[in-house]
Formats: sequence, C-alpha cells, structure tokens
Amino acid sequence: NIQIITIGDSAYPDRLRAIPDPPTVLYVRGRWPDFDSVPAVAVVGTRKATPYGLKVADQIGTTLARAGMITVSGMALGNDGAAHRGALKAGGLTVAVLAGGPDVCYPPQHRSLMGDILLMGAIISEYPPGTEPHGRNYHQRNRIISGLSLGVAAVEAAEHSGTLITARLALDQNREVFAVPGPADAPMSAGTNGLIARGEAKLIRSAQDILVEYVTRFPHKVRQA
Repeated sequence: NIQIITIGDSAYPDRLRAIPDPPTVLYVRGRWPDFDSVPAVAVVGTRKATPYGLKVADQIGTTLARAGMITVSGMALGNDGAAHRGALKAGGLTVAVLAGGPDVCYPPQHRSLMGDILLMGAIISEYPPGTEPHGRNYHQRNRIISGLSLGVAAVEAAEHSGTLITARLALDQNREVFAVPGPADAPMSAGTNGLIARGEAKLIRSAQDILVEYVTRFPHKVRQA
C-alpha cells in the first residue's frame, strides 16, 4: 500500500517542487493530503523534550488541526511525537516525514503512533521501502519537512540540533519560522531563544500566534481555533 509520487505528477506539491533541491520521488503511505490547497505548518523540536515542551507541542498540533491546517513533523521522540498526537487528538491531518523507508518505523517505540498517523494522514519518505534511517538522511529529511510547509514552528532545541537545521532550511526556502521561548538557563530552549534573539524567528506564545499569520491569507482554508 505504498503510493509513488514523482516530481512530475500533479499530486506532487508545488511548494515542495519549488525548493532548491526537491526530492525526485516520494513514497507515500496513508492518506496523501492536497498540500496545494490545504495550508501546512511544521512543528519540530528536541527528542529530549521537557514536560513544558511536550505540552506546548501537543497544544500547537491540536490547534492547527482545529484550524483546518496540516501538521507536519518527523515522528521522532519528544516534541515531534507530541505535535502529531495533538493533531490526531483533534481529528486533523498530520504527515510524518521519515529518514528511512516509509515502511520502517523509527523509533520503534512509535509503532502505535505510526499506525494512528496512517489512519488520519500520511507517512512519507524519499527513500524506498526497507531503507534503514541513517544520520546522513536526517538533514535531507528536514528539507522536506520545511519544504512542504508554509512555516516551521520550533518548540524546543539545544544550541546545536537538528531542529535548528530545519529552521535554517526553512529560512533558505523563504518560509516563516516561529519559536517558542523558554527559560534563559534551560538547555532545551537555548536554540529557540537564540532564533528569537537573532531575529530569525517570530516569538510565539501559542498556536494562535501562528494562525494570525495565515487566517487573512487563506480565509477559506484557515479558521480561528
């Protein structure tokens, strides 16, 4: 049950096609949404999430879903998983982009989450079935997460993390970047606080701060939640 979408297919998202290095093929499981008509926002963060970060990521996923938006993330432990679960809880669309094949569940602890995502959204990858995730694949994966989305919301991130790589890719792709602030001495907020301090990300206190960016631009697609 794996659908193959090539860069020349009409189902291939225009937004992703426009990035500097789009994947030539996507392997898709589940319900592939129409990214050209339904706005999407990526919600990403650290695997070593704090209770604060898990709560915020869940709330953002829930609110985006209620607003009619797609929540995109990487199905990782921590903030990513919380964002997916929030969207699922609200009955919304969520899409997980994997660094391995679309049939390879990683982390293995997320097997049940993967099953839930397949019922309500999609699992996608540029890697063929059976591909095990490797470190070099994650940077490539991150450009798809940001490329599918109008903007990227960073919930928690250390000073050197994959979350910050995704944020920089989003900036390179002319996407909006949002960041959740945390305590000045919190290691898992050092990266997000830095994005805000450098003016690279808009400070958000809740998903409502994301929605205000899109409600007027997509009045028939995005609603206040």
